[in-house]
Amino acid sequence: MIAIIDYDAGNIKSVEKALQSLGQDVIITRDEDVLLSADKVILPGVGAFGDAMERLNEYGLVNVIKKIVDKKTPFLGICLGLQLLFDSSEEAPGVRGLGILPGKIVRFPAECGLKIPQIGWNSLSQPNKGRLFKDIDEGEFVYFVHSYYLIADDMSDVVATTEYGVTVHASVERDNVFACQFHPEKSSDVGLRILRNFIDL
Repeated sequence: MIAIIDYDAGNIKSVEKALQSLGQDVIITRDEDVLLSADKVILPGVGAFGDAMERLNEYGLVNVIKKIVDKKTPFLGICLGLQLLFDSSEEAPGVRGLGILPGKIVRFPAECGLKIPQIGWNSLSQPNKGRLFKDIDEGEFVYFVHSYYLIADDMSDVVATTEYGVTVHASVERDNVFACQFHPEKSSDVGLRILRNFIDL
């Protein structure tokens, strides 16, 4: 069973539908016992970093997420869910992220001359071959919607990048923790293959 963490962030239903289309039993929950007993856990999300951390704290989910990670349960952050795994974000100065992976979230520089937020399809490079990207070719396109992007402290965590005026660390992986800045659930067949690879871990 795959558990999706419910903390009133958008995009949960589309993740649920994508997983169900792959034949998975899915539950949307914030119940600690259910989350800790799940085979795999996903933290999706669309919205603001500060608001999301406030809700995770309000619902007592920060410690639950850390317990899930410590148990070595496969854990996937999507979009805002990726950003929350890191230390901080320029979107919410002074707000601490989950700090599960080292790095920071920064705003796209205005001088890059590109439309912000980045909305649409962009191709991926794979500097390190990650388990989420098994059987996925270099240069495949996935769907992004974001105004802030990750700069990871440790390049060995970065399994996919994309270019949008700057180099975006688009997917990371360390031990049982995986995350994508893009939306696999909205990225057609490539996205479904990424979700299938997560399911098959």
